[in-house]
Amino acid sequence: MSSTKYTEYDAYAAEEAAEGKVFDVGGGDWDQVVAGAEEADDERLVVNMGPQHPSTHGVLRLILTLDGETVTEVRVNIGYLHTGIEKNMEFRTWTQGTTFCTRMDYLAPLFNETAYCLSVERLLGIEDQIPERAQIIRVMMMELNRISSHLVATATFGLELGATTVMLNGFLEREYTLDLFEEITGLRMNHAYIRPGGVAQDLPSGATSKIRDYLDRMPKRIQALRKLLDENPIYLARTKDIAYLDLTGCMALGVTGPVLRATGLPWDLRKSQPYCGYETYDFEVATQDTCDVYGRYLVRMDEMEESLKIIEQCLDRLQSTKGPVMIEDKKIGWPAQLAMGADGLGNSPRHIAHIMGTSMEALIHHFKLVTEGFRVPAGQAYVPIESPRGELGAHLVSDGGTRPFRAHFRDPSFVNLQAIPAMSEGGMVADIIAAVASLDPVMGGVDR
Repeated sequence: MSSTKYTEYDAYAAEEAAEGKVFDVGGGDWDQVVAGAEEADDERLVVNMGPQHPSTHGVLRLILTLDGETVTEVRVNIGYLHTGIEKNMEFRTWTQGTTFCTRMDYLAPLFNETAYCLSVERLLGIEDQIPERAQIIRVMMMELNRISSHLVATATFGLELGATTVMLNGFLEREYTLDLFEEITGLRMNHAYIRPGGVAQDLPSGATSKIRDYLDRMPKRIQALRKLLDENPIYLARTKDIAYLDLTGCMALGVTGPVLRATGLPWDLRKSQPYCGYETYDFEVATQDTCDVYGRYLVRMDEMEESLKIIEQCLDRLQSTKGPVMIEDKKIGWPAQLAMGADGLGNSPRHIAHIMGTSMEALIHHFKLVTEGFRVPAGQAYVPIESPRGELGAHLVSDGGTRPFRAHFRDPSFVNLQAIPAMSEGGMVADIIAAVASLDPVMGGVDR
Protein backbone atom coordinates (compact mmCIF):
# COMPACT_ATOMS: atom_id res chain seq x y z
CA MET A 1 0.00 0.00 0.00
CA SER A 2 1.45 3.33 -1.03
CA SER A 3 0.48 6.47 0.78
CA THR A 4 1.42 10.00 1.56
CA LYS A 5 2.35 11.26 5.03
CA TYR A 6 0.19 10.18 8.00
CA THR A 7 -1.04 11.98 11.05
CA GLU A 8 -2.08 10.12 14.23
CA TYR A 9 -5.54 9.65 12.65
CA ASP A 10 -4.24 8.47 9.30
CA ALA A 11 -2.86 5.23 10.71
CA TYR A 12 -6.37 4.16 11.63
CA ALA A 13 -7.68 5.21 8.22
CA ALA A 14 -4.93 3.26 6.48
CA GLU A 15 -5.63 0.18 8.55
CA GLU A 16 -9.32 0.29 7.62
CA ALA A 17 -8.71 0.81 3.89
CA ALA A 18 -8.85 -2.32 1.79
CA GLU A 19 -5.92 -1.59 -0.53
CA GLY A 20 -4.57 1.06 -2.85
CA LYS A 21 -3.47 4.63 -2.27
CA VAL A 22 -4.57 6.45 0.89
CA PHE A 23 -4.64 10.24 0.83
CA ASP A 24 -4.11 12.47 3.84
CA VAL A 25 -6.63 15.15 2.96
CA GLY A 26 -6.29 18.51 4.66
CA GLY A 27 -7.06 22.06 3.70
CA GLY A 28 -5.82 23.20 0.29
CA ASP A 29 -4.42 19.88 -1.00
CA TRP A 30 -7.25 18.84 -3.30
CA ASP A 31 -5.00 19.08 -6.36
CA GLN A 32 -2.99 16.17 -5.00
CA VAL A 33 -6.15 14.09 -4.52
CA VAL A 34 -7.45 14.88 -8.01
CA ALA A 35 -4.10 14.04 -9.58
CA GLY A 36 -3.94 10.77 -7.66
CA ALA A 37 -7.46 9.83 -8.70
CA GLU A 38 -6.62 10.44 -12.35
CA GLU A 39 -3.62 8.12 -12.06
CA ALA A 40 -5.69 5.30 -10.54
CA ASP A 41 -6.88 2.51 -12.83
CA ASP A 42 -10.24 2.13 -11.13
CA GLU A 43 -12.93 4.29 -9.58
CA ARG A 44 -13.42 2.46 -6.31
CA LEU A 45 -14.43 4.51 -3.31
CA VAL A 46 -14.26 3.41 0.34
CA VAL A 47 -16.83 5.19 2.49
CA ASN A 48 -18.28 4.90 5.97
CA MET A 49 -21.98 4.39 6.49
CA GLY A 50 -22.11 5.22 10.16
CA PRO A 51 -21.42 4.91 12.95
CA GLN A 52 -25.02 6.04 13.12
CA HIS A 53 -28.49 4.59 12.56
CA PRO A 54 -28.51 3.21 9.01
CA SER A 55 -31.90 1.50 9.46
CA THR A 56 -30.80 -0.04 12.76
CA HIS A 57 -31.93 0.23 16.37
CA GLY A 58 -28.58 1.33 17.72
CA VAL A 59 -25.18 2.39 16.43
CA LEU A 60 -23.73 0.36 13.54
CA ARG A 61 -20.84 1.15 11.20
CA LEU A 62 -20.63 -0.24 7.68
CA ILE A 63 -17.45 0.20 5.63
CA LEU A 64 -18.44 0.12 1.96
CA THR A 65 -16.27 -0.26 -1.10
CA LEU A 66 -18.15 1.22 -4.04
CA ASP A 67 -17.64 1.03 -7.78
CA GLY A 68 -19.88 3.87 -8.84
CA GLU A 69 -23.16 2.99 -7.07
CA THR A 70 -22.45 -0.74 -6.97
CA VAL A 71 -21.32 -2.22 -3.66
CA THR A 72 -18.29 -4.45 -4.16
CA GLU A 73 -17.44 -5.06 -0.50
CA VAL A 74 -19.17 -4.57 2.86
CA ARG A 75 -17.48 -4.83 6.23
CA VAL A 76 -19.55 -4.65 9.41
CA ASN A 77 -18.06 -2.86 12.42
CA ILE A 78 -19.79 -3.26 15.79
CA GLY A 79 -19.05 -2.39 19.41
CA TYR A 80 -20.18 1.24 19.58
CA LEU A 81 -23.00 0.42 22.02
CA HIS A 82 -21.09 -1.95 24.28
CA THR A 83 -22.58 -2.17 27.78
CA GLY A 84 -20.78 -5.06 29.45
CA ILE A 85 -24.09 -6.57 30.55
CA GLU A 86 -22.86 -10.17 30.51
CA LYS A 87 -19.83 -9.33 32.64
CA ASN A 88 -21.87 -7.28 35.07
CA MET A 89 -24.22 -10.22 35.62
CA GLU A 90 -21.33 -12.13 37.21
CA PHE A 91 -21.47 -9.67 40.11
CA ARG A 92 -25.22 -9.86 40.78
CA THR A 93 -27.42 -12.54 42.26
CA TRP A 94 -29.34 -14.88 39.99
CA THR A 95 -32.54 -12.93 40.47
CA GLN A 96 -30.85 -9.56 39.97
CA GLY A 97 -29.54 -10.82 36.63
CA THR A 98 -32.96 -10.23 35.09
CA THR A 99 -32.59 -6.48 35.59
CA PHE A 100 -29.44 -6.58 33.44
CA CYS A 101 -30.32 -8.98 30.63
CA THR A 102 -33.68 -7.25 30.02
CA ARG A 103 -31.71 -4.28 28.71
CA MET A 104 -29.87 -6.15 25.94
CA ASP A 105 -32.31 -6.33 23.05
CA TYR A 106 -34.37 -3.44 24.37
CA LEU A 107 -37.15 -3.99 21.84
CA ALA A 108 -37.67 -7.51 23.18
CA PRO A 109 -36.92 -7.25 26.92
CA LEU A 110 -39.37 -9.95 27.97
CA PHE A 111 -37.69 -12.47 25.67
CA ASN A 112 -34.29 -11.71 27.23
CA GLU A 113 -35.75 -12.30 30.68
CA THR A 114 -37.48 -15.53 29.67
CA ALA A 115 -34.42 -17.12 28.07
CA TYR A 116 -32.34 -16.26 31.13
CA CYS A 117 -34.91 -17.49 33.65
CA LEU A 118 -35.52 -20.75 31.77
CA SER A 119 -31.79 -21.43 31.87
CA VAL A 120 -31.63 -20.68 35.62
CA GLU A 121 -34.62 -22.95 36.22
CA ARG A 122 -32.93 -25.76 34.28
CA LEU A 123 -29.84 -25.45 36.45
CA LEU A 124 -32.04 -25.53 39.56
CA GLY A 125 -33.98 -28.52 38.24
CA ILE A 126 -37.35 -26.85 38.84
CA GLU A 127 -38.66 -26.64 35.27
CA ASP A 128 -41.68 -28.79 36.14
CA GLN A 129 -42.46 -26.80 39.28
CA ILE A 130 -43.25 -23.45 37.64
CA PRO A 131 -46.94 -22.61 38.27
CA GLU A 132 -49.15 -23.00 35.21
CA ARG A 133 -50.56 -19.51 35.60
CA ALA A 134 -47.03 -18.06 35.51
CA GLN A 135 -46.28 -19.94 32.29
CA ILE A 136 -49.45 -18.63 30.67
CA ILE A 137 -48.58 -15.07 31.65
CA ARG A 138 -45.06 -15.53 30.27
CA VAL A 139 -46.42 -16.68 26.90
CA MET A 140 -48.94 -13.83 26.76
CA MET A 141 -46.33 -11.19 27.59
CA MET A 142 -43.86 -12.55 25.05
CA GLU A 143 -46.45 -12.51 22.28
CA LEU A 144 -47.44 -8.94 23.16
CA ASN A 145 -43.74 -8.11 23.03
CA ARG A 146 -43.40 -9.85 19.65
CA ILE A 147 -46.12 -7.58 18.25
CA SER A 148 -44.55 -4.41 19.66
CA SER A 149 -41.13 -5.40 18.27
CA HIS A 150 -42.45 -6.18 14.79
CA LEU A 151 -44.36 -2.88 14.79
CA VAL A 152 -41.08 -1.04 15.37
CA ALA A 153 -39.43 -3.09 12.62
CA THR A 154 -42.17 -2.14 10.17
CA ALA A 155 -42.33 1.49 11.28
CA THR A 156 -38.59 2.16 11.08
CA PHE A 157 -38.31 0.25 7.82
CA GLY A 158 -40.97 2.50 6.33
CA LEU A 159 -39.19 5.59 7.61
CA GLU A 160 -35.85 4.52 6.11
CA LEU A 161 -37.52 4.16 2.71
CA GLY A 162 -39.28 7.51 3.04
CA ALA A 163 -42.74 6.32 4.14
CA THR A 164 -43.39 8.56 7.14
CA THR A 165 -47.06 7.52 7.33
CA VAL A 166 -46.00 3.94 8.04
CA MET A 167 -43.65 5.12 10.78
CA LEU A 168 -46.34 7.17 12.52
CA ASN A 169 -48.91 4.38 12.35
CA GLY A 170 -46.48 1.72 13.52
CA PHE A 171 -45.33 3.65 16.56
CA LEU A 172 -48.89 4.66 17.40
CA GLU A 173 -49.97 1.01 17.60
CA ARG A 174 -46.87 0.13 19.59
CA GLU A 175 -47.91 2.65 22.22
CA TYR A 176 -51.04 0.60 22.95
CA THR A 177 -48.85 -2.43 23.60
CA LEU A 178 -46.53 -0.47 25.87
CA ASP A 179 -49.57 0.79 27.79
CA LEU A 180 -50.40 -2.84 28.56
CA PHE A 181 -46.82 -3.48 29.70
CA GLU A 182 -47.00 -0.49 32.01
CA GLU A 183 -50.32 -1.68 33.38
CA ILE A 184 -49.02 -5.19 34.11
CA THR A 185 -45.34 -4.70 35.01
CA GLY A 186 -45.23 -1.03 35.98
CA LEU A 187 -42.77 -0.18 33.20
CA ARG A 188 -42.85 0.33 29.44
CA MET A 189 -39.52 -1.46 28.94
CA ASN A 190 -36.69 -3.06 30.97
CA HIS A 191 -39.29 -4.80 33.11
CA ALA A 192 -37.47 -7.50 35.16
CA TYR A 193 -40.98 -8.96 35.35
CA ILE A 194 -40.16 -12.56 34.44
CA ARG A 195 -38.01 -14.01 37.21
CA PRO A 196 -36.58 -17.41 38.17
CA GLY A 197 -39.54 -19.41 39.43
CA GLY A 198 -42.33 -17.44 37.77
CA VAL A 199 -43.23 -13.78 37.35
CA ALA A 200 -42.90 -10.82 39.70
CA GLN A 201 -46.62 -10.50 40.37
CA ASP A 202 -50.03 -11.47 39.06
CA LEU A 203 -52.07 -9.42 36.60
CA PRO A 204 -53.63 -6.36 38.22
CA SER A 205 -57.37 -5.95 38.29
CA GLY A 206 -58.71 -4.66 34.99
CA ALA A 207 -55.74 -5.87 32.95
CA THR A 208 -57.69 -8.69 31.30
CA SER A 209 -60.40 -6.38 29.96
CA LYS A 210 -57.77 -3.98 28.59
CA ILE A 211 -56.02 -6.83 26.77
CA ARG A 212 -59.37 -7.87 25.24
CA ASP A 213 -59.88 -4.30 24.04
CA TYR A 214 -56.40 -4.51 22.52
CA LEU A 215 -57.34 -7.74 20.72
CA ASP A 216 -60.44 -6.05 19.30
CA ARG A 217 -58.40 -3.13 17.97
CA MET A 218 -55.22 -4.67 16.61
CA PRO A 219 -56.48 -6.86 13.71
CA LYS A 220 -57.94 -3.80 12.00
CA ARG A 221 -54.80 -1.78 12.63
CA ILE A 222 -52.51 -4.49 11.23
CA GLN A 223 -54.67 -4.60 8.11
CA ALA A 224 -54.38 -0.82 7.84
CA LEU A 225 -50.58 -1.14 7.85
CA ARG A 226 -50.82 -3.83 5.19
CA LYS A 227 -52.89 -1.52 2.97
CA LEU A 228 -50.08 1.03 3.12
CA LEU A 229 -47.35 -1.39 2.06
CA ASP A 230 -48.48 -4.76 0.68
CA GLU A 231 -49.19 -3.53 -2.85
CA ASN A 232 -47.46 -0.16 -2.79
CA PRO A 233 -45.52 0.00 -6.10
CA ILE A 234 -42.67 2.06 -4.65
CA TYR A 235 -42.34 -0.28 -1.68
CA LEU A 236 -42.41 -3.33 -3.94
CA ALA A 237 -39.69 -1.86 -6.16
CA ARG A 238 -37.47 -1.28 -3.11
CA THR A 239 -38.05 -4.70 -1.52
CA LYS A 240 -38.83 -7.39 -4.10
CA ASP A 241 -35.77 -9.37 -5.24
CA ILE A 242 -33.61 -7.18 -2.99
CA ALA A 243 -31.02 -8.56 -0.53
CA TYR A 244 -31.49 -12.15 -1.69
CA LEU A 245 -30.44 -14.81 0.82
CA ASP A 246 -31.62 -18.37 0.27
CA LEU A 247 -31.87 -21.32 2.65
CA THR A 248 -28.33 -22.48 1.91
CA GLY A 249 -26.96 -19.04 2.85
CA CYS A 250 -29.03 -18.91 6.04
CA MET A 251 -27.85 -22.36 7.11
CA ALA A 252 -24.21 -21.52 6.39
CA LEU A 253 -24.36 -18.28 8.39
CA GLY A 254 -26.60 -19.47 11.23
CA VAL A 255 -29.32 -16.97 10.36
CA THR A 256 -32.65 -17.58 12.10
CA GLY A 257 -36.00 -15.86 12.64
CA PRO A 258 -38.08 -14.13 9.93
CA VAL A 259 -35.07 -14.04 7.59
CA LEU A 260 -34.83 -17.83 7.68
CA ARG A 261 -38.59 -18.37 7.47
CA ALA A 262 -38.72 -16.11 4.39
CA THR A 263 -36.79 -18.86 2.57
CA GLY A 264 -39.65 -21.29 3.13
CA LEU A 265 -38.26 -23.24 6.11
CA PRO A 266 -40.82 -23.29 8.98
CA TRP A 267 -38.17 -23.31 11.71
CA ASP A 268 -39.69 -21.77 14.82
CA LEU A 269 -38.51 -22.88 18.26
CA ARG A 270 -42.04 -22.48 19.62
CA LYS A 271 -42.92 -25.49 17.44
CA SER A 272 -39.64 -27.35 16.96
CA GLN A 273 -38.34 -27.09 20.57
CA PRO A 274 -41.36 -25.94 22.63
CA TYR A 275 -40.99 -24.16 25.96
CA CYS A 276 -43.42 -22.55 28.41
CA GLY A 277 -46.15 -24.86 27.10
CA TYR A 278 -46.15 -23.51 23.52
CA GLU A 279 -46.91 -27.00 22.26
CA THR A 280 -50.42 -26.65 23.72
CA TYR A 281 -51.28 -23.50 21.74
CA ASP A 282 -52.89 -23.40 18.31
CA PHE A 283 -50.95 -21.22 15.86
CA GLU A 284 -49.20 -21.47 12.50
CA VAL A 285 -45.56 -20.77 11.63
CA ALA A 286 -45.50 -17.93 9.10
CA THR A 287 -43.32 -18.59 6.04
CA GLN A 288 -42.63 -17.18 2.59
CA ASP A 289 -40.45 -18.49 -0.24
CA THR A 290 -39.17 -15.25 -1.75
CA CYS A 291 -35.80 -15.09 0.10
CA ASP A 292 -35.92 -11.29 -0.21
CA VAL A 293 -36.74 -8.17 1.80
CA TYR A 294 -40.42 -8.25 0.86
CA GLY A 295 -40.79 -11.83 2.10
CA ARG A 296 -39.27 -10.94 5.48
CA TYR A 297 -41.75 -8.11 5.82
CA LEU A 298 -44.67 -10.46 5.05
CA VAL A 299 -43.45 -12.99 7.60
CA ARG A 300 -43.44 -10.36 10.34
CA MET A 301 -46.92 -9.15 9.45
CA ASP A 302 -48.24 -12.72 9.49
CA GLU A 303 -46.52 -13.39 12.81
CA MET A 304 -48.31 -10.46 14.44
CA GLU A 305 -51.64 -11.94 13.43
CA GLU A 306 -50.65 -15.35 14.81
CA SER A 307 -49.51 -13.70 18.06
CA LEU A 308 -52.98 -12.22 18.50
CA LYS A 309 -54.41 -15.75 18.31
CA ILE A 310 -52.02 -16.96 21.01
CA ILE A 311 -52.82 -14.00 23.29
CA GLU A 312 -56.54 -14.73 23.01
CA GLN A 313 -55.92 -18.35 24.00
CA CYS A 314 -53.87 -17.12 26.98
CA LEU A 315 -56.74 -14.94 28.19
CA ASP A 316 -59.15 -17.86 27.99
CA ARG A 317 -56.77 -20.04 30.00
CA LEU A 318 -56.16 -17.36 32.63
CA GLN A 319 -59.88 -17.24 33.35
CA SER A 320 -59.93 -20.91 34.28
CA THR A 321 -56.42 -21.17 35.77
CA LYS A 322 -56.06 -19.76 39.25
CA GLY A 323 -53.22 -20.10 41.68
CA PRO A 324 -49.78 -18.65 42.40
CA VAL A 325 -47.50 -17.04 39.84
CA MET A 326 -44.26 -17.84 41.68
CA ILE A 327 -42.79 -21.20 42.68
CA GLU A 328 -43.91 -22.38 46.11
CA ASP A 329 -40.32 -23.05 47.27
CA LYS A 330 -39.62 -20.07 49.53
CA LYS A 331 -35.88 -20.64 49.21
CA ILE A 332 -36.06 -19.62 45.54
CA GLY A 333 -39.16 -17.54 44.83
CA TRP A 334 -39.14 -13.86 45.64
CA PRO A 335 -42.40 -12.48 47.09
CA ALA A 336 -44.92 -12.22 44.24
CA GLN A 337 -47.86 -10.74 46.12
CA LEU A 338 -46.79 -7.14 46.47
CA ALA A 339 -49.15 -4.34 47.45
CA MET A 340 -48.44 -0.67 46.81
CA GLY A 341 -48.68 1.77 49.67
CA ALA A 342 -51.04 4.71 49.66
CA ASP A 343 -48.15 7.09 48.88
CA GLY A 344 -47.23 5.05 45.81
CA LEU A 345 -43.63 4.82 46.97
CA GLY A 346 -43.41 1.46 48.70
CA ASN A 347 -45.19 -1.58 50.06
CA SER A 348 -48.44 -1.08 51.92
CA PRO A 349 -48.40 -1.30 55.75
CA ARG A 350 -50.65 -4.33 55.45
CA HIS A 351 -48.13 -6.18 53.32
CA ILE A 352 -45.25 -5.21 55.60
CA ALA A 353 -47.23 -6.47 58.59
CA HIS A 354 -47.78 -9.74 56.75
CA ILE A 355 -44.03 -10.21 56.23
CA MET A 356 -43.03 -9.05 59.72
CA GLY A 357 -45.81 -10.95 61.50
CA THR A 358 -44.88 -14.48 60.44
CA SER A 359 -41.77 -15.36 62.42
CA MET A 360 -38.29 -14.04 63.07
CA GLU A 361 -36.84 -16.97 61.12
CA ALA A 362 -39.02 -16.15 58.11
CA LEU A 363 -37.97 -12.52 58.27
CA ILE A 364 -34.29 -13.48 58.40
CA HIS A 365 -34.75 -15.82 55.46
CA HIS A 366 -36.54 -13.10 53.49
CA PHE A 367 -33.66 -10.69 54.19
CA LYS A 368 -30.99 -13.23 53.14
CA LEU A 369 -32.92 -14.20 50.01
CA VAL A 370 -32.99 -10.58 48.84
CA THR A 371 -29.46 -9.59 49.86
CA GLU A 372 -27.49 -12.77 49.17
CA GLY A 373 -29.76 -14.69 46.82
CA PHE A 374 -30.24 -18.42 46.43
CA ARG A 375 -27.55 -20.92 45.48
CA VAL A 376 -27.62 -22.72 42.14
CA PRO A 377 -26.01 -26.17 41.78
CA ALA A 378 -22.76 -26.23 39.82
CA GLY A 379 -23.19 -26.93 36.13
CA GLN A 380 -24.14 -25.26 32.89
CA ALA A 381 -27.28 -24.93 30.81
CA TYR A 382 -28.31 -23.46 27.47
CA VAL A 383 -31.96 -22.72 26.70
CA PRO A 384 -32.99 -21.16 23.35
CA ILE A 385 -36.28 -19.41 22.63
CA GLU A 386 -37.83 -17.79 19.55
CA SER A 387 -37.42 -14.03 19.83
CA PRO A 388 -38.75 -11.57 17.20
CA ARG A 389 -35.34 -11.71 15.49
CA GLY A 390 -34.61 -15.44 15.76
CA GLU A 391 -32.98 -17.85 18.17
CA LEU A 392 -32.16 -16.15 21.46
CA GLY A 393 -30.36 -18.45 23.86
CA ALA A 394 -28.96 -18.05 27.37
CA HIS A 395 -25.89 -20.08 28.31
CA LEU A 396 -25.30 -19.93 32.05
CA VAL A 397 -22.48 -21.49 34.06
CA SER A 398 -22.76 -21.94 37.83
CA ASP A 399 -19.99 -22.77 40.29
CA GLY A 400 -22.52 -23.50 43.02
CA GLY A 401 -22.69 -19.93 44.29
CA THR A 402 -25.29 -17.20 44.51
CA ARG A 403 -24.11 -15.50 41.31
CA PRO A 404 -23.53 -16.69 37.75
CA PHE A 405 -19.94 -17.76 37.13
CA ARG A 406 -20.54 -16.90 33.47
CA ALA A 407 -23.51 -15.60 31.53
CA HIS A 408 -23.49 -15.53 27.76
CA PHE A 409 -26.31 -14.96 25.30
CA ARG A 410 -26.69 -16.09 21.72
CA ASP A 411 -28.30 -12.95 20.38
CA PRO A 412 -29.90 -13.36 16.93
CA SER A 413 -29.02 -9.82 15.81
CA PHE A 414 -25.32 -10.55 16.40
CA VAL A 415 -25.43 -13.68 14.25
CA ASN A 416 -27.73 -12.27 11.57
CA LEU A 417 -25.57 -9.18 10.96
CA GLN A 418 -22.90 -11.30 9.28
CA ALA A 419 -25.37 -11.86 6.44
CA ILE A 420 -25.11 -8.22 5.32
CA PRO A 421 -22.17 -8.80 2.91
CA ALA A 422 -23.88 -11.83 1.37
CA MET A 423 -27.06 -9.81 0.90
CA SER A 424 -25.52 -6.57 -0.31
CA GLU A 425 -22.34 -7.16 -2.31
CA GLY A 426 -23.05 -6.80 -5.98
CA GLY A 427 -26.14 -4.69 -5.38
CA MET A 428 -26.74 -0.96 -5.28
CA VAL A 429 -25.73 1.21 -2.35
CA ALA A 430 -29.34 2.33 -1.84
CA ASP A 431 -30.37 -1.31 -1.32
CA ILE A 432 -28.10 -1.67 1.72
CA ILE A 433 -30.66 0.29 3.76
CA ALA A 434 -33.38 -2.18 2.83
CA ALA A 435 -31.06 -5.15 3.46
CA VAL A 436 -30.08 -4.06 6.96
CA ALA A 437 -33.63 -3.08 7.84
CA SER A 438 -34.92 -6.49 6.77
CA LEU A 439 -32.67 -8.06 9.41
CA ASP A 440 -34.21 -5.78 12.05
CA PRO A 441 -31.03 -5.77 14.17
CA VAL A 442 -31.01 -4.28 17.65
CA MET A 443 -27.50 -3.23 18.57
CA GLY A 444 -28.17 -3.46 22.30
CA GLY A 445 -28.31 -7.21 21.81
CA VAL A 446 -25.23 -7.23 19.59
CA ASP A 447 -22.96 -5.19 21.86
CA ARG A 448 -23.61 -6.96 25.14
